[in-house]
Amino acid sequence: MSFTTIDILDIPFTCTTQLDFIKQLELDLNKPQPTFIVTANPEIVMFAKKTPSFSNLLKKADYITADGIGIIKASKKLNTPLPERVTGYDILCDLLVLANKKTYSVYFLGAKEDTLDLAVKNVGKNYPNLKIAGSHHGYFDINDEKIITNIKNTNPDFIFVALGFPRQEEWIVQAKDEIGKGIFIGVGGSFDVLAGTVKRAPVFWQKLHLEWFYRLLKQPSRFKRMLAIPKFMLAINKENRK
Repeated sequence: MSFTTIDILDIPFTCTTQLDFIKQLELDLNKPQPTFIVTANPEIVMFAKKTPSFSNLLKKADYITADGIGIIKASKKLNTPLPERVTGYDILCDLLVLANKKTYSVYFLGAKEDTLDLAVKNVGKNYPNLKIAGSHHGYFDINDEKIITNIKNTNPDFIFVALGFPRQEEWIVQAKDEIGKGIFIGVGGSFDVLAGTVKRAPVFWQKLHLEWFYRLLKQPSRFKRMLAIPKFMLAINKENRK
C-alpha cells in the first residue's frame, strides 16, 4: 500500500484512514529497517515552522498523520483534504489490539514511573496475549545508551515513546537505526490515559471535534499551548491567499 502526502505549511501529511494505516503498519513489521511515525497537531506544525532543526527532523519520519481536527480543517481550506484524523492515541490502541491478536511484543518508554507502572499493568490485564518486552520511565538522559541497548536486546515489534514533543521525536531519530527494527511512534501523554490518571474526552466531545476544548477544561495549564491553534489557522489563511 502506497500513501500520497499532503503538504500543510511544509509538513508532508500522510493521506490515509485509520483502518488503512494500521494495515500498513502490520506490513511494515516485515521491513528490514525501523518505521518512524509522527502524529502532528497544529502545535507541532507551528513549532516546526519556527524551529528549522525540528522541521528537518520531521522530514525523516516515514509517516506524519493528522493528530487534530485543526489539521483536517486546514487541509480542506487548502483544497487538499485529508480523509480523517489519525491520532496518536487511536494508533496506540489499535496497535495494542493487533499485538494482542497476533502476540506481537511492545515496549513502553516515557511518563512518570508510577504512571508507567499503572499503564503497563492495565495493558497486561486488558491485552493478555501481547508480550510486554519492557518499559522505562521518561526521566533519563536522552543520550543514555543503556536504554537503547535494552530495547535492542528485548527486540520489540512496537516501541511507544511518551516523552512529549520534541523530545520523543528527537530520541526516536537518534535511537531507531541503532535498534534496527520495529515501529516507533511518539504518543505524548497517552500513557496517562492508559494508566487511568487522565480521562480522554467522551465520544460526544470527540464527535463535535471539541476534544481539545475538553482537555483545556480539564487541564487549564494547557492554555498557553492552545494559543498555537489560532496562530496555525492564521498561517493557513495566509497560505490559502497565495
